[in-house]
Amino acid sequence: MLIPLKNIEAKEFYAQKAIVEILGVRDLRKQIATKALERTHIANLQIANSEILTLNTFKDPYLLNFLGVQNIYLKKNLEQAILREPEAFILEFGKGFAFVERQKRMNIDGEDFHLDLIFYHRTLKRLVAIELKLGRFEAKHKGQMELYLKGKI
Repeated sequence: MLIPLKNIEAKEFYAQKAIVEILGVRDLRKQIATKALERTHIANLQIANSEILTLNTFKDPYLLNFLGVQNIYLKKNLEQAILREPEAFILEFGKGFAFVERQKRMNIDGEDFHLDLIFYHRTLKRLVAIELKLGRFEAKHKGQMELYLKGKI
């Protein structure tokens, strides 16, 4: 699987990934086909001044085709599909993630909010909060997540 790759960096990345994650040929082929290296590079660019441990931990974007959700769906349908296929969803994130809670209720300044999904990363020893949104990213989504994070999940 690695021989046809032209880029030495790609060969090293996928070889290391196969060793660390004990990937079979099918899983390695999937990682290459879904451009895990490129998505990891994009995520690394977004982690500003972070610990070296967080590099290569996340990908961007995440490909959720396996959920079988059609083009027209509601946020609720997406969350239900994720919870129907939790193993595949967690493995799309990478190794080391564990599901903690869904629809985590938080009371901030007397108002109730619900965070969609919470995972724990065993290596980073950090909670990973996921707020599902449909459509294009908007600045208010960032503000909403910052509010949740300041609310002490």
